[in-house]
Amino acid sequence: MSMIRFILKKAAPMERIEHYQRFLFIGPHPDDIELGAGATAAKLAASGKTVRFLIVTDGRFGLENAPKGTTCQQLVVIRKKETIAASAALGITDVVFLDFSDGGQYERRQVLNSLAKAVGEFQPDVILAPDPDVRSECHKDHLVTGQAAKEIAFFSAFPQIAQCYGAKSADVKAIAFFMTARPNQYIRTGRFLGRQLDALFSNHLSQFPPSSSEAKAFPTYLRLRSFFFGIRRFCLHAEGFRVLDRMHMHCLPETDN
Repeated sequence: MSMIRFILKKAAPMERIEHYQRFLFIGPHPDDIELGAGATAAKLAASGKTVRFLIVTDGRFGLENAPKGTTCQQLVVIRKKETIAASAALGITDVVFLDFSDGGQYERRQVLNSLAKAVGEFQPDVILAPDPDVRSECHKDHLVTGQAAKEIAFFSAFPQIAQCYGAKSADVKAIAFFMTARPNQYIRTGRFLGRQLDALFSNHLSQFPPSSSEAKAFPTYLRLRSFFFGIRRFCLHAEGFRVLDRMHMHCLPETDN
């Protein structure tokens, strides 16, 4: 263990996110939560935690694998139905759609205000969202969603600032980033990998039809990722997250190490 990690662990220990009770998963598009953290969501729901899915955009432009002739508006309806079915496969029935247009066709401030209101209404202990600081990520919806979640996770604790977003304050204790290159916590997922695969590849068929290259490649990717993270937790399967609690969200740059 490096000296910096030792100092942080002793001076500012971080709670494991499974110890909390209320979890808000935020996905830029339908299927992103399932892809990035589906096994964890299923495990939390099965253990009696309160879990809500919040989908930011409607996925209208994800037409590359949709049935020929499908319009953007038709795809919006299809993807919403797929999301509800996939969430149910994970054991989650609380799903909220913000209905912003896919492809970054919105104002960032609108997303911030909507996320702040959603957080104030749900009062999560932990927010989970895609990591906006991954250098290879190029999709605006992922970057905006992750950055907005990051901002709201910190500012939601301040009633006067929350009011600036038109929202109630919330005692968010941590944010956990999935689809991250720098995980610092790993959740053992075991049998829930199977639920994740079922949620994605039996339900999100407009994105992963069986004949598509994605439907052939992603199951292998998810199994290998799960196995690799599992090694770090001395188990067979796990998912990795970059977690920041309130102590680590501000003025501790060593956290990045």
